[in-house]
Amino acid sequence: MGVRHAVVAGGGIGGLAAAVALSRRGWRVTVCERAPVLTGIGAGIVLAPNALRALDSIGLSPEVWAGDTLVGPVGLRTPDGTWLSRAGAGAMSSRYRPPARAVHRASLIDALADALPPGVVRLGVPVTGVDDTGDAVVVLTSAGDLRADVVVAADGMRSVLRGQLFPGHPGLRHAGEAGWRAVLPGFGPPVRSAAETWGRGERFGIVPLVDGRIYVYATAASGPGTKPADHHAELNRRFGTWHDPIPALLDRLDQRNPDPVGVLHHDFHELASPLPRFHSGRVALLGDAAHAMTPNMGQGGCQAIEDAVVMAHLLADDADVPAALAAYTQARHRRTTRISIRSRRIGELARLSHPVAVSARNLVVRATPSAVTSRALDTVLGWQPPSGPTSPSRPSVTTKEQP
Repeated sequence: MGVRHAVVAGGGIGGLAAAVALSRRGWRVTVCERAPVLTGIGAGIVLAPNALRALDSIGLSPEVWAGDTLVGPVGLRTPDGTWLSRAGAGAMSSRYRPPARAVHRASLIDALADALPPGVVRLGVPVTGVDDTGDAVVVLTSAGDLRADVVVAADGMRSVLRGQLFPGHPGLRHAGEAGWRAVLPGFGPPVRSAAETWGRGERFGIVPLVDGRIYVYATAASGPGTKPADHHAELNRRFGTWHDPIPALLDRLDQRNPDPVGVLHHDFHELASPLPRFHSGRVALLGDAAHAMTPNMGQGGCQAIEDAVVMAHLLADDADVPAALAAYTQARHRRTTRISIRSRRIGELARLSHPVAVSARNLVVRATPSAVTSRALDTVLGWQPPSGPTSPSRPSVTTKEQP
């Protein structure tokens, strides 16, 4: 058998991770990205230990490109600054290895793209459909048709290929929230702690990135399509009296500053129900295309990276493609569905706004022992990448806790 060809629809984190993983398994890969440039627009991402292990398994060690780990306490606060829960970065690092790293999405995109052979990525070329009825999958693109042995649909939350493969699926639903995101330059007083602050139906998060910049985000309960006329004024109205350093960070966002920072605003969506499977024939769905989830656990990008590594592992050697993709669904469906549900429930707690409900929520969070919280995260953060021989009928994948 000659070198097999994989076409990846989408040049985001999941699509590029799949391209790297398949390329290193001996596949010839073409990535079709609709945008004219590769970019991780305006936001940070926390690469949790499970994602870092997955990246390391395909030769992307975080020590090479991702800088230092998170430092200082990590936890949950109230608007007056009271800690509801807090864990030292050292304690988290000793439980889960390697320790989490927070990076700008553009840095991660660059690292993945740099790991690919020249000419793999085709920019400004959207995939518009697939035909899986012949001896090869025909991929329809704006630049002409491509023939492939497998297609990876990593075309995002509003996936065109998901709509084609599962036309009866209800698609996305609004999650009841909207969010703001921005990355601040690394000047001014240093921020050493990563924390999220919960108010009444509102949240504010602060994450220091490994390069010295600061990723900030905020959320508020809202209906679909609700958009403030002035994002800076809205953020100050909602969060300007919250604990330090939030007011100072908002000042640095202010558009009246000489060098204002761009603020992104978006509604939160998730799949209305899980897909019946993550594959159809020789086409597989990955990341948001397969299991779009709310960002409340910070696992959307991490799960896309896991998807990519598991899929490439199962497609190694001369594996039968439909059988390997069926094994991929078996390996990934239950895990990602459970994480999606947990993320949704966290969002429901965060959106509580009645004073009595908020007080009860905070009391429960404060009273929950840290050991209980850690054990609840074990099945998420303790995931291990596949290893050993590949068998599509029995994928070598584990979600066991780290020793």
